[in-house]
Amino acid sequence: MFAHNTEYEDALSFSRFDSDHFLSPQSMHGFELEDKHWASAEHYYQCAKYSTAPYAAKIEAAPSAQQAYRLGNVWWRRRRADFKAVRKTLMTRALYSKTIQNAEVQQALLATGEQWIIENSAYEHYWGIGRDQRGDNYLGMIWMDIRRKLFNAQKADNKVEI
Repeated sequence: MFAHNTEYEDALSFSRFDSDHFLSPQSMHGFELEDKHWASAEHYYQCAKYSTAPYAAKIEAAPSAQQAYRLGNVWWRRRRADFKAVRKTLMTRALYSKTIQNAEVQQALLATGEQWIIENSAYEHYWGIGRDQRGDNYLGMIWMDIRRKLFNAQKADNKVEI
C-alpha cells in the first residue's frame, strides 16, 4: 500500500493540458525567446524536440498549443538525440520566459505564496505526480523554482541602501 503524500492536500494543482490555467504550458501567453515569438510554452517545447527545420516550423505555426503537442509527439524517431537530457532545461526556459514577459502570469504565480504546486496528471510520472503520487512532478518543481527566483528578485529590489 502506498502512503498518501500530505503535502499534496493543500497544493495548487493544475493539468498540463488545461489551456485556461496560467500554469499550463498550453496557456496562450506568448513570449519572445531565441529571437522568435512563441504562442505558448508548448509551442517552444515541442519545436525544440526536433532538429529538422521544416517539421519544427510546422509545429511553430500550429494554431493551438494542443495541436503543437500533437504534432510534437508524432515523429519520435526524428527527435533530437539529446532530448531527454535537455527537456527539463527547455521547459524551464519556456516557462520562465512566459512568466517574466506576462505580468498576469507573474502576479498569479507570486500570489500562490509558499503553496506547493503539482501537475496532477494520473499518467505522467515525469512532469506530474502520477496516479500513485510518486511521480517526479518536474513541472510543479519548475514553477516553484521560478516563483522562488521572482521572490528573491523582489527582495533584492526592495532593499534600501542607507
